Amino acid sequence: MPIIAPLAPDVAPDGAIEAEPVDGAARSLMPGMGRQVTIFALLLACEFLYGWAWNTVDVLRPFIRASLNLSLLEAGSAYSAQGAGALVGAVLIGQVADRFGRRRIFALVVLGYGTMLIAGTAVNSYPMLLVQRFLLGAFAGASFPVGVGIYVNLFRPSLRGRLAGTMNAFFSFSIVALGLSMGAVAPGDWKLLLWIGGLPTFALALMVLWLIPARSRIDMATERAAKLPIGELFAPAVRRQTLMLAAMTGLNFFGYAAYSGWLTTYLSGERGFDAATVGKLVAWQFAGNIAGGFFWGWTADRFGRRFNAIGFLIAAAAIIAYLLAPTDVLTLQLIGLVYGAALCSSVTWGPWLAELYPPHLQSTAASIFNWGRIISFFAPLITATLAQKLGMTIAMASASLAFSLAAVLWLAQRETLERR
Repeated sequence: MPIIAPLAPDVAPDGAIEAEPVDGAARSLMPGMGRQVTIFALLLACEFLYGWAWNTVDVLRPFIRASLNLSLLEAGSAYSAQGAGALVGAVLIGQVADRFGRRRIFALVVLGYGTMLIAGTAVNSYPMLLVQRFLLGAFAGASFPVGVGIYVNLFRPSLRGRLAGTMNAFFSFSIVALGLSMGAVAPGDWKLLLWIGGLPTFALALMVLWLIPARSRIDMATERAAKLPIGELFAPAVRRQTLMLAAMTGLNFFGYAAYSGWLTTYLSGERGFDAATVGKLVAWQFAGNIAGGFFWGWTADRFGRRFNAIGFLIAAAAIIAYLLAPTDVLTLQLIGLVYGAALCSSVTWGPWLAELYPPHLQSTAASIFNWGRIISFFAPLITATLAQKLGMTIAMASASLAFSLAAVLWLAQRETLERR
């Protein structure tokens, strides 16, 4: 975890964003240094369980499919239902948090995705699976924007990139833990993993209510928030910025789906690798993802949020290099490591999106990250069509163009970190 210097309760954050007025009562209820660090540790625990809940739809897919006798298309559509729920939850619940306070809403979100994960143990049909995954996605999708709205009010802008990198690492660690746990349980006991990921959220939700003071800077439901805060994101002064950010996040999701989504198919089909080698190559990209989160979190705090757009350009180049590289495992491992690390340059998007807008819109603004899922819904259809007509290599290469365009839009935005 990075060295943390919490935000003093009587000092407005340094940076290029306007400080939110805080009355005396709210200022006096700001937690002390020890409690601020404890709150962030709690957020890390919540992020771990959020990652666990979210990724069960992929990691446990073979067990879910077998238990419900699903086709490949039906099993894959569970992720689509979860993604649709995430988009709805991020937009709607993010606004509710800005309007009525983040403390209670975040506790509800944590309890919600934990409860919906446990509900998966009772699913006995394909329609029930879609409903359960949509509801889980709705709560899980709100975890990111509401969580961002909490920790950006705890720490100075010059630390927020590293905090975001740490959050990313805990999400990734949850995938590792879930994968190892999957191998440790008998196939008939896979539902135990749903209980393991869901039950702790009941205690974490109570801790959120206990640790975060009501009416503090973290929790304030400000009078400046509109009935529908999302409308303020399309005010004339920021409308162009909002649309460009939405396009940027959409290109990010498209690029990931176009390349990473087809990677195992490409490696086993086009390259002819066996399952063990394919798993090893994917694992190297995953290792780069964890390391890259910490690196790009530091660069965002050192050089600014826009600096990290370089990561997307590196990822775009790595994709082309990967597709043109010889069929050599070591070469592909190294290129995959670079791609995985470069892709994580977007870890700073959470705090950056919050900083680009007034403080009373922080959670609503952070939800822009999930707006890009709309574009990602069409990515498999577009890339599958390209693969059929022009080949899998060309289809996956479209990800390089998507990340390059996203980097251009990223660089076109303003910097929010004021270096002293």
